[in-house]
Amino acid sequence: MFEELKTFIAVVEFKNFTKASEYLHISQPSVSTHIKNLEKFFGVILINRSIKQKSIMITESGQILYKRAKEIINLLDITKLEVSNVSDSLKGRIKVGASLTIGEYILPKFLSTFIKKYPDIDVEIFIENTSLVCSSLKDLKLDIGLIEGISPSLDFNQKYFLKDKMVLALPYNSDLLSNNFTYDKLQNQKWIVRESGSGTRESLNMFLNVNEISPKNIMMLGSNYAVKEAVKNNLGVTIISNFIAYPSFLNKELSIIDLGDNYNRHFSYITPKNMKLSKASEVFISELNQYALTLQ
Repeated sequence: MFEELKTFIAVVEFKNFTKASEYLHISQPSVSTHIKNLEKFFGVILINRSIKQKSIMITESGQILYKRAKEIINLLDITKLEVSNVSDSLKGRIKVGASLTIGEYILPKFLSTFIKKYPDIDVEIFIENTSLVCSSLKDLKLDIGLIEGISPSLDFNQKYFLKDKMVLALPYNSDLLSNNFTYDKLQNQKWIVRESGSGTRESLNMFLNVNEISPKNIMMLGSNYAVKEAVKNNLGVTIISNFIAYPSFLNKELSIIDLGDNYNRHFSYITPKNMKLSKASEVFISELNQYALTLQ
């Protein structure tokens, strides 16, 4: 039954029988047999197949089984490690999704120390915006999500691990800074923004709405580095994490203005509810919490 469940998970995730068979290193007829065995066991159709369009569609029953199968296989893997772990070396594999700010500016240094301390834990990092990280975790494609702000789903456990301050970033010698600066000077300016679905874009939108600021135009860029460089090169102004802006401020590339506590946010880790974390995941979270204390 466990092999059938693993096959079913692969078919759902690849949405293709051939790719699933290649991934599992079994024949395509074996994949079909595994799926038929599951359908016979549960007495339901799990996958609708379209021969003409060569596509498949997972039924509602199939979606339920997929989630439970992930839980079962995850628990089996954890149990296997706990039973067979006769050495002091902690082993495992974890998939971590991180929003861009965390992935680009927090994780690199943390991972360098974590991997040295736990060389037998394989960590796969996927860097996407907050919305996509949450979506992947909901589909159980990740073990842990690291996001900015509030989780949009009640399907997750969420705990904060680090406070982040959002700041207004302007070119270092911006004319807006002459005389007494007020938010009124930001009316009809060019703004550099991240894409919708990012935590940074959410904070920027809130700032514009609260202060009733109407941009002259908006340039959307897909990474924090690109946003920072655009502001640095006088293409506009932005709201961005202080973790990103402050090093450029010290290098006299950007000017930053504190927006106050109302624009503080938290980085948090999220995990699926009702899913037991592996020992490797628990250690990763514990070490991340300890590392965060050094950044406060």
